[in-house]
Amino acid sequence: MPMPLIDAEALRERLAAGAPTVVVDTSFDLADPAAGERSYREGHLPGAHYLHLDRDLADHTPATDGRFRGRHPLPTREAFAATLTRLGITPATPVVVYDRQGAMFAARAWWMLRWLGHREVTVLDGGLAAWRAVGGALESETPAAVAARPAYGPAASLVPTVDAAALQAGLGRVRLIDARAPERFRGDVEPLDPVAGHIPGALNRPFKDNLDAEGRFLAPAALHAAFLPLLAGRPPAESVQQCGSGVTACHNLLAMERAGLPGAALYPGSWSEWCADPARPVARG
Repeated sequence: MPMPLIDAEALRERLAAGAPTVVVDTSFDLADPAAGERSYREGHLPGAHYLHLDRDLADHTPATDGRFRGRHPLPTREAFAATLTRLGITPATPVVVYDRQGAMFAARAWWMLRWLGHREVTVLDGGLAAWRAVGGALESETPAAVAARPAYGPAASLVPTVDAAALQAGLGRVRLIDARAPERFRGDVEPLDPVAGHIPGALNRPFKDNLDAEGRFLAPAALHAAFLPLLAGRPPAESVQQCGSGVTACHNLLAMERAGLPGAALYPGSWSEWCADPARPVARG
């Protein structure tokens, strides 16, 4: 499995050498859903395509059973595969994803490609700022999308998931880690969801703690030292990552991969789905 991160200089050398690579910009702003696409149009890495969190990395079509699936429910694997095909991505295409938010959204795209069985995907460490710091050029033109042939077909997933029912049945046994900010985890404030608090038994690991002052991921040893106590002697495969809507939890999953602790599952619906059912338990503090 490739390393989950690539540094800006290595990416610049790869692109300069003409190595086959599709670059994807996933910049986004939860408070202004159009902001990421605007910033992409103002300037992005050469040849980069854009994927929008709400349109491309989530599916807001109401569930047929009426169940609320969270604020950013996953699309079907087939629908996301069709999105990748539109960008000219095949299962063998090396993909690099980045954003302007410390990999907050790039990590979601990274995880989703691995969810389709895609192995050759990495995140640009430090995002757009790191690219500019090494003298990388920007462009404003939107590249023409040439659909891949043959069309992308999902393979066996490389990452596990759990749903709300399985998670509730496993409470007290699974190591559950919440990537939200501490004040949201405690239930002091809740700006996005109707109920404040967290899933009983969850531990808090804010995703921003994975980054240094320059917005780059901490060294593998530092991340390993941070996550190991949260696992409490259990293998990563017995842990589940969640957040508000299944986005920043992917940041923790990427950090664990960098730390040499792969195998944790994602609860895609996360707190937004969990708290929508009043029958589910809630903890605060």
